[in-house]
Amino acid sequence: MQRQRSLLALILVIVIAAITVIATIPIPLGLDLRGGSQLTIQVKPTAEIKQITERELEAVKRVVEGRINGLGVSEPVIQTVGSDKILVQLPGVNDPEQAERVLGGTAQLEFRLQKAGTETQLFAFQRSREELKAKQKELIKTKDAAAIAKNKEELQNNNQAIAELFESTNPPLTGKFLKDAYGEPTQNSNWNVAIRFDTKGGELFAQLTKNLAGTGRSIGIFLDNESISAPTVGPEFAAAGITGGAAVITGRFTAQEANDLGVQLRGGALPVPVEIAERRTVGATLGKDSIQRSIYAGIGGLSLVLIFMVVYYRLPGLIADISLVIYSLLTWACFALLGITLTLPGIAGFILSIGMAVDANVLIFERTREELQSGKKLYRSVESGFYRAFSSILDSNVTTWIACAALFWLGSGLVKGFALTLALGVAVSMFTAITCSRTLLFLAISIPALKKPELFSPNLPSSNQAEVAQ
Repeated sequence: MQRQRSLLALILVIVIAAITVIATIPIPLGLDLRGGSQLTIQVKPTAEIKQITERELEAVKRVVEGRINGLGVSEPVIQTVGSDKILVQLPGVNDPEQAERVLGGTAQLEFRLQKAGTETQLFAFQRSREELKAKQKELIKTKDAAAIAKNKEELQNNNQAIAELFESTNPPLTGKFLKDAYGEPTQNSNWNVAIRFDTKGGELFAQLTKNLAGTGRSIGIFLDNESISAPTVGPEFAAAGITGGAAVITGRFTAQEANDLGVQLRGGALPVPVEIAERRTVGATLGKDSIQRSIYAGIGGLSLVLIFMVVYYRLPGLIADISLVIYSLLTWACFALLGITLTLPGIAGFILSIGMAVDANVLIFERTREELQSGKKLYRSVESGFYRAFSSILDSNVTTWIACAALFWLGSGLVKGFALTLALGVAVSMFTAITCSRTLLFLAISIPALKKPELFSPNLPSSNQAEVAQ
């Protein structure tokens, strides 16, 4: 009995925590519920790059992410589809043509020469930019739209001010001359970024570094007119510059930072054309209508299930209903904590998982009834019901998880949302069916007034009722 009370206290604490999470952390809505635009970007091979590999696709994806951040879209979804496509979902954006103009085309990577006498200004602007970026991360957590927009505008102004401190080389040294860029470790546990140019690019880079060597001025590396790095050149290269078409960007990078910069550089360097293969717009009205209908469907289905369980299974059915409410709260809280973007298929997965949760209770109660019909005492019948049903519950849930894993691994976009919510719901249903229902049911049969046989099995033979009630 003491164990049941301890479990009941734990369940109460978990439920209170779930309600707190639901009340404080809103769940982001997907494109199909909130409305917006969806673009499918086709990455096309060229004579130089005959096949699009995962490496090139990741580089292009990084450039697309940077451009979308420039659009100011909140909670975008950007993911690769197949071997040569990128899916972009932009909730709240009802002008897909604007997004198409921004996302289309090849990223512009350029190496620029810092103007003389601007060293102090550059240092101040770079320091200010780091502070603004750190502030932006904090503001995003607060979800203060006005403050986020203001800080983003200050970042744009800061970037423009940095860009004005640099000038293009003549002829311009752009990403079309860059062959590769990648992170490499150093002996001091730091990371550098190695870059390699083609023959023409090597000559231009040598001239650029010769002009800057030992001056304290920087090479401005700009991607889509935004400064991503500003390394300096040592005085030892003043005679001929950095020759050979290869160089190393130092700066005490971490492994992740070096890899990110390499991806950005490769993305700007790739002479890979992209085009919008598909464009789709979802109106906000359709999204609201979908939410409303989904809520009605969910409440209607849940209500029918709750009524059926009480009518058919009596007291165990009522306990199952309580567990089902707990299940709904816990699952919704998990969605909020994990930051799952809720889509219409996701809601369908959630509602379907409610059915899976009820299915586990049905198995348990049917086994319990069988034990009661055979003449066993109430406590032993309930205990055997959980024990006998566990293997069936586990098997059915494992097969569902396998299907969810296949959908998540092989599917994309909305299909992944359905698989994720269903898998998470099934996992929580295991807890509520095995722990919550069990704890509440054993607590109920410890109360003399609730040990009536007709509350557990209405059709129990009268010859067994006295024995069962013991």
